[in-house]
Amino acid sequence: MQAEMAEQPDRLAALIERCDEVAALVSAPAAGTSVVARGSSDHAGVYGRYLIELASGRPAGLAAPSLHTLYGAQVDYSGYLAVAVSQSGKTPEIVTTLERMQSAGAAGLAITNDGGSPLAAAADATLALGVGEERAVPATKTVTATLAAFALVAAGLGETPFSRAELDRVPEWVAQVLGDFGSAERVAAGLEGATRLLTVGRGLLYGAALEAALKLKETTMISAEGFSAADLRHGPIAIVEHGLPALAFLASGPAHADMADLVDDLRARGADVYVAGPDAGADLPLPADMPEALAPILAVVRAQQVALALARRLGLDPDAPAGLSKVTET
Repeated sequence: MQAEMAEQPDRLAALIERCDEVAALVSAPAAGTSVVARGSSDHAGVYGRYLIELASGRPAGLAAPSLHTLYGAQVDYSGYLAVAVSQSGKTPEIVTTLERMQSAGAAGLAITNDGGSPLAAAADATLALGVGEERAVPATKTVTATLAAFALVAAGLGETPFSRAELDRVPEWVAQVLGDFGSAERVAAGLEGATRLLTVGRGLLYGAALEAALKLKETTMISAEGFSAADLRHGPIAIVEHGLPALAFLASGPAHADMADLVDDLRARGADVYVAGPDAGADLPLPADMPEALAPILAVVRAQQVALALARRLGLDPDAPAGLSKVTET
């Protein structure tokens, strides 16, 4: 896991250089975009859903694969872009759902690390991440590459809330974060002994909060749950009690003020809140000059660091968590 995390700057740089190639794969959908994924890929899809709707000016959402594989839903996808995401490209449910959406009129795009996978073979077009084999069960480099792939797809569909120059700086920012493992060690020390944890973000950072919770569950067996800041306020905040740890993701942008207010509220309720963000004094610092729309890539790297550090403190093997396998065949 550590070695694959260290590859991320170079792998992301190579992918981002293909920006024009990706733009040629997509065209603005007449109706909208539907993202099909599970697990970490689904969390990247949450991020992609926000970016694609912002850039394309058309609705974007997350498909429910079970509607197609269990319930035989008959849906007209004429004019839609269907983006199917699977790091291995071998998840049968994702392949089947994409095939049915394409048969119903969608233009299909596969995002996968394996350009020779069943998903790639089924899709009208494929964006192969090309980040090399990932051996650790908890996905790291394939996740950040998928997040970057969604940024490239969004850039191909319209105007994005980040510039090409800022996109080119992502590998530099990731390297900067990877060079500061001490911050993650300190947060992990604070989490040692915890049995449950909240992760929270809003808007573009919501997907990062979901992925952070998954990484901690996979590597440390802690009961971590990811929330949107807005959803947390709609009832679940009632579970917050003295000493409950929370990991909050912030970035400079429209969601910052609301997230800052939530951090204050959680602390007033007695929660031990660790902040990942660009603000002075953040427990997990993020680059101050990074746009909010690219912050999820860096936030996910921070979550990987905390998961790795905590697993080591607990004497667990982060590469091969008990009972998990690299490919889940649903």
